[in-house]
Amino acid sequence: MSLIEQIDKDRLPQHVAIIMDGNGRWAKEKGKLRVFGHQNGVVSVRDTVEGAVELGVKYLTLYAFSTENWNRPKLEVMALMELLVATINKETKTLMQNGVRLNAIGNLKSLPDKCYRQLQETIKKTSDNKACTLTLALSYSSRWEITDAARKLAEDVKDGKIKADDISEEAFASYLSTSGMPDPELMIRTSGEHRISNYLLWQLAYSELYFTPKLWPDFRREDLFEAIIDFQKRERRFGMTSEQLN
Repeated sequence: MSLIEQIDKDRLPQHVAIIMDGNGRWAKEKGKLRVFGHQNGVVSVRDTVEGAVELGVKYLTLYAFSTENWNRPKLEVMALMELLVATINKETKTLMQNGVRLNAIGNLKSLPDKCYRQLQETIKKTSDNKACTLTLALSYSSRWEITDAARKLAEDVKDGKIKADDISEEAFASYLSTSGMPDPELMIRTSGEHRISNYLLWQLAYSELYFTPKLWPDFRREDLFEAIIDFQKRERRFGMTSEQLN
């Protein structure tokens, strides 16, 4: 039985989040520059997105560039930004063919103008696609997102748009950049690291975490399928007992 045949399509996670880690180490193992790993990681993105569409996963969010990544060597950051522009431009046709809507979260205004313009152009072009929403977390950190949401909420309280007594978890979540999306039920991290790294801290509160030693450039749709098979074997209790669920 193939991996995809082992998956119960009625119990798919609606939203899968991935920390794509290990590009640099993958390149180093091959005696190449780190950017070589990032270039090969693009192949993994394409195959994983197509695998998600094949399964019927409605939301896929990828941690592409963190706020902390700006502290990397300048040449690597410049190469990453150039690669991002080229990839978005090149992959737009594939996104359209697969019915994928592109979305982005993070401090997008901190991106270079060329990168920001290409991103917005592709987001607009794919906006009517319905098969899957692919969200890129760019110049993103969860603490930045939560702080930004708190600031906007405080301004709305000050302006009388919402009362302090009306602030609930749902109300606060509506100020986050993932507003309108379900929280991820499954978070995958590659490269053997066991950290969340400032990624979707609010949204991952009840997510199942899956860690694989595979470096991101080696990750393919079969690895996504294996993660979902593992997810479907788990009992998700949300604070209740097994007996209550049964």
